[in-house]
Amino acid sequence: MGYQVKYKVWIEADEHTFLGNGRIRLLKTVQELGSLNKAAKQLNMSYKKAWDLIKSVNHAAKEPLTITTTGGNGGGGMQLTPYGIRMIAQYEALKAATTTFMDQQNFKN
Repeated sequence: MGYQVKYKVWIEADEHTFLGNGRIRLLKTVQELGSLNKAAKQLNMSYKKAWDLIKSVNHAAKEPLTITTTGGNGGGGMQLTPYGIRMIAQYEALKAATTTFMDQQNFKN
C-alpha cells in the first residue's frame, strides 16, 4: 500500500480567495468563448454564480482581469484584459511548480 500526498493551490487577497482552480477555469472559458453567459453554461454554473466570481476576482485584483462590452448588432461579451491573461499564466506556473515539488515528496509508512 502506498501513500500519495494531495493538495490544492489557491491565492488569497485579504483573507478571501482571489484565484483558484474554479476561477481560473471560468476565466479561461470566458477567454475561449468571449461570453460570461456561454462560459457559465459550458461549466454548468448559474450566470449569477459566474458573475459573482468574476466580480470578486476583479474586486480583489490590482486591476480588472476582465472587461465587458455592451450589446449591439453582435451582442455583448466579456474578454480578458492583458493583466487577466498574465494572472492566469502566473497561477498556472505556480501550480505546475507546486505539482513538480509535490510529486517528488515521498511519504513513507
